Amino acid sequence: MAKSSYNPFATAQAQFDKVAEFLELDAATRELLRNPLREYAFAIPVRMDDGTTQVFRGFRVQHSDARGPSKGGIRFHPQETVDTVRALAMWMTWKCAVVDIPLGGGKGGVICDPHNLSAREQEQICRGWVRQLARDIGPLRDVPAPDVMTNAQHMLWMLDEFETIHGAHLPGVITGKPVGMGGSLGRTEATGYGVVFTVREALKELGVRPSDTTASVQGFGNVAQYAIQLYTQLGGKVVCVSYWDQSDQCSYSVRRLSGVDLAQLLGVTDRFGGIDKAKAKGLGYEILPGDAWLEQDVDILMPCALENQITGENVGKIAKRVKIIAEGANGPTTLDADKVLEERGIFLIPDFLANAGGVTCSYFEQVQSNMNYFWEKDEVLGKLDVKMTSAFHAVRELAKKRKIYMRDAAYVIAIGRVAQASKDRGWA
Repeated sequence: MAKSSYNPFATAQAQFDKVAEFLELDAATRELLRNPLREYAFAIPVRMDDGTTQVFRGFRVQHSDARGPSKGGIRFHPQETVDTVRALAMWMTWKCAVVDIPLGGGKGGVICDPHNLSAREQEQICRGWVRQLARDIGPLRDVPAPDVMTNAQHMLWMLDEFETIHGAHLPGVITGKPVGMGGSLGRTEATGYGVVFTVREALKELGVRPSDTTASVQGFGNVAQYAIQLYTQLGGKVVCVSYWDQSDQCSYSVRRLSGVDLAQLLGVTDRFGGIDKAKAKGLGYEILPGDAWLEQDVDILMPCALENQITGENVGKIAKRVKIIAEGANGPTTLDADKVLEERGIFLIPDFLANAGGVTCSYFEQVQSNMNYFWEKDEVLGKLDVKMTSAFHAVRELAKKRKIYMRDAAYVIAIGRVAQASKDRGWA
């Protein structure tokens, strides 16, 4: 499918329709959940640094709040579309439901490119976005967070504008804030650690000790780095890591069969996760093509970078030895590749289960902000472990009971929970 014709919302609806058929949902519930509950589209006029006024388009989609306040990021992107936001909002509903946290799905965005905007102009966009939605978001209604090309500073500007409008301190309205300003300890580690918590449980299911396994990881950003850290602490050995090289505008893989030394590799890595090839080579790493991570003779693959990375064209290159694929990234496996993985009997931990550690810790941040009492890091990570482990076993037990694929089982649980909450409320 050509990129220009790809509609993520149509894909999200197709995924939902398949599970709705499996669950035999009634027509009213299907109609309610295959479309957003509410949508907001608005203009944000901004006085630019050169004195001109530019009008930006903003969005917020609340897919479902049947199980709790909507939850989801705000992304700044020049190619942002309302259909992208709709799809991401729907996927957030399922992600919150599968880990059984009392939140629904939402997503927001602004069509803009922060690379071409000054800090002041970005601040004005943030404050303008909040002014348009000040009555429709809140700690008990809809809780935004950072996403693509937004960060903790953007969240603070938005929080400040919301509190100014409402005349109160309400830090629970938004997550992804810096520690000390209502942010949660453990948030940095949460997504990568969550991936490995599920890998650990999958290995138990297979009767394999982590210390007897090797892994290959795609990506070397925040998620991948913390996944490598915890997996190594459990005794596993990562032999290959891929990364994006900004100067060459392509990806490479670095491999060392004796195992990656995370601290050593971080010493030759820039803040964007790019590894210095020459320095890595001097440390004994082989420099390989970007897709080499997929072809390694290892037990575990962890795609922690981009979507559409395991495809019908390259899925055949996955080594026979591979037992587990844990999707740290969103949507790394295409539909045709997914069929091959299922046929091969690979233990797949689907993305919206494997990488749900991030939204789970965002929920913890919301809880801490609302009660104005903050937990130590060990407590946060301990609670995260309990949530991720419980969610994994719920999905695994259903997959075994119904003899279905792990991805299908995760969808069945998530959609079933939201459908039941909607019925209980009398909405369908």
